Amino acid sequence: MTVLNRMAAIFVLFLALGPGLCSAFPDGPADSTTQVIPIGGNAWETSSIAGAAKISDSGLVRWADPEAVCRVMFRFNGPCRANLAFSLSLLHGRSAIRVTAQGKTVVIDCQAVGEHDYPVGEIRVEHEGYVAVDLQGVSRTDSTFGRLAALIVRGVPPSLMSFVRNNEGNFFYWGRRGPSVHLNYSPPADTNVEWFYNEVTIPESQDVMGSFFMAEGFSGGYFGMQVNSPIERRILFSIWSPFATDDPKAIPADQRVELVRKGPGVHAGEFGDEGSGGQSYLIFDWKADSTYRFLLHAEPDSSERTLYTAYFYAPEQSRWMLVASFRRPKTASYLKGLHSFLENFIPETGMVERSGRFGNQWAKGPRSGWHELTQARFSADNTARHAYRMDYAGGSVGRWFYLKNCGFFDTYTRIGEVIHREAGGTPPAVDLSELP
Repeated sequence: MTVLNRMAAIFVLFLALGPGLCSAFPDGPADSTTQVIPIGGNAWETSSIAGAAKISDSGLVRWADPEAVCRVMFRFNGPCRANLAFSLSLLHGRSAIRVTAQGKTVVIDCQAVGEHDYPVGEIRVEHEGYVAVDLQGVSRTDSTFGRLAALIVRGVPPSLMSFVRNNEGNFFYWGRRGPSVHLNYSPPADTNVEWFYNEVTIPESQDVMGSFFMAEGFSGGYFGMQVNSPIERRILFSIWSPFATDDPKAIPADQRVELVRKGPGVHAGEFGDEGSGGQSYLIFDWKADSTYRFLLHAEPDSSERTLYTAYFYAPEQSRWMLVASFRRPKTASYLKGLHSFLENFIPETGMVERSGRFGNQWAKGPRSGWHELTQARFSADNTARHAYRMDYAGGSVGRWFYLKNCGFFDTYTRIGEVIHREAGGTPPAVDLSELP
């Protein structure tokens, strides 16, 4: 993917600078029109050998490979002119750094010991949208090219720019992962939802590593499919414990999620770090452009517990498969908060666009028939709500909703927008009495 070739923003470098610093950037403290873009939350390293340059919270470190390219991404929210520089720290010696944007390149000679700002030139942006700047080492006299800490944009107020501004709340990590996006469905208000049905199709080339296409989320858990590595994909079903902790070992015995049964080949255990509870997954090589079916059941009992059961239908198998049944304590509830979402859980792939289609949603009560869900409210996570990343979108095409994130596309969907899809009118063809 070449971000530079598809940017809506027009980016021009004017100054081909010689060695040393440039008086175009006067010394002194930054003002409100100086925006410091931390490398730790807004850049991705590409093309280096394994174990070479790395994006850390302090910037680009271990930068010795001349093939390594540090791509910095940020967004202008309207037309503007600004001056560009970068902050580099050298222990000793000197380095030459190539800066490239929109096919224009300058090489900057850096030779001041310590951390200094090195000017690049003026930029003009004619349309709102994302801008990419690549930095690459050309030559060095030390063991590395130095530590690249930030890209600096002068002459632009904060309201005109979007990027991850600081690491409060670990946002360098979350920002590099990219924004998560959701479809919040609207079942009838007077119906207890016992069954929830959904279908998911991932278009060709959109099955990017690190993606979680969550088909069926609810208050208490989630059920969907992941791309975990170049050789492994999973069908994942998890239930949170009602006890709030990131450490599963800290959950009291009477608040632990209980595995009741699982399907053949399904792995089951615990999870932590983002809440804790019971987790199950089936390693399954699902394919792009194939439609997979998800079915979720909730059965509350008189002891303030609910049994949640997940079923998965793959066209390759032509049958419904049990993933797992978990019993959640201190919960006596049918399915609430029905939603789907799309997230990326690997920061290194947070610059790659991915999307998924979600369609044919139905809900069924204990004593009622199937009800088609054709309306969803679009929402996004705190990375989007802080305007740190704005490459998020949701909508509908025909009978499908869709979600899209990452990749630094320029247009975005308003958070809270209500989306409608065309109705299909045909309830899911599943015999509930014959499920495994």
